[in-house]
Amino acid sequence: MPRVRSLLTFAAGRRAKWIVFAVWFIGIFIAAGPANLPGKFEDAESNEATSYLPGSAESTAALKATKSLQGGELAPGVVIFQRQSGLTAADRRTIEADVGKMAGKRFPGVVAHGTKLAGKGAKPVPGQPKGYEPFVGPTVSPDGRAAIVIAYIDAEGEGERILDPVKYWREQVDEPPPGLQVKVTGGAGFSADAIEVFEGINGTLLLAALSLVIFLLIVIYRSPMFFFIPLAAVLFAETLSRSIGYGVSELGTTINGQSSSIMSVLVLGAGTDYALLLVSRYREELHREADKHVAMRTALASAGPAIFASAATVIAALLCLLVARVNGTSGLGPIAAIGIFCAALSMLTLLPALLTIFGRRAFWPFVPHTPETAPDPAALSDRARRRYLDASGPAALAAFVRVVLASLLSSSCCRWSCSTGSCAGSAAAASPR
Repeated sequence: MPRVRSLLTFAAGRRAKWIVFAVWFIGIFIAAGPANLPGKFEDAESNEATSYLPGSAESTAALKATKSLQGGELAPGVVIFQRQSGLTAADRRTIEADVGKMAGKRFPGVVAHGTKLAGKGAKPVPGQPKGYEPFVGPTVSPDGRAAIVIAYIDAEGEGERILDPVKYWREQVDEPPPGLQVKVTGGAGFSADAIEVFEGINGTLLLAALSLVIFLLIVIYRSPMFFFIPLAAVLFAETLSRSIGYGVSELGTTINGQSSSIMSVLVLGAGTDYALLLVSRYREELHREADKHVAMRTALASAGPAIFASAATVIAALLCLLVARVNGTSGLGPIAAIGIFCAALSMLTLLPALLTIFGRRAFWPFVPHTPETAPDPAALSDRARRRYLDASGPAALAAFVRVVLASLLSSSCCRWSCSTGSCAGSAAAASPR
């Protein structure tokens, strides 16, 4: 146990804090810079249908067979034209014109010769550019009320290869004649809708989580600057988790957009949770210990085992997902466990190093003091001295609000004076002649 505690408190040493910071900074700089491991992690994501299916399922075997026969996992983009009373001659001319516009722009994911995949007897649509025939049809329904035109997209696991052509095709047919309905659907249409929805959800979710974390850190610690320190540690942990995740993907673990997003949210949530636990203990000790290194060692000795045990429990639970039959769910286990591990490692090493480097001034304007570190009593009143020694309670929160409002008012006044030219006049008046 003493050896474990010494390892947990290593980052609080006077020289060790600089060593820890240098190791993290150099390692992350190399990983995110020349090696570009986080970027390679994104490239390793597989969003094909097989990543969301059990590896032993018949549908997975069918998709693999289809992929080998067609030269890729193809998604049909179906453009359907429909008039309830029946397609007219003008509608048929509109179909040919629309398909000509859709075929006028090339996309890397669209199979250029769709007729070869549609079988014998299929003919390209008249009027499309020569040498580029992605579309097959139109095929008219027996009742004459609808016609479909099909193109095939080989996504290769990249959402943009589906999203870009489908979005362009929809722009070309978004103003049909009155009474004619035109929709872009099929496997490619469904996939494009899902990509747009989940991309929006992931971005909104991360932004909402980040905003909530920043708000809570500002309210809890009543400092307009302190929240940068835990967030910096979280960002380092996120970069490390993506770098290790790329290495795991090279070993055969399935990674898709779902597991990648969940890992990011776990790093942010767990990292912030661990940071709150450690910082609260550290702040308590700063009211008792004049030496910030001793305060951090005490905080790590008490909060460190709890953080370690919590992370180990969550990691063990996440690794149970390895027995899942669905490829994406099975891959989520190790990927999410890596995120928790990196978050705990950063909060037990990098965060203590950063807190001891910045010291008490990181909690400005309500700096925790001991009687030894408080300002000279001769220069302060008894009331001000008590506020220094115990920066807590409603009065401290109200004072923090006043500081923030004063800062905002000062910056607004500065911008107004500069816009009216008074800044230049003041500078000229103050300059020596």
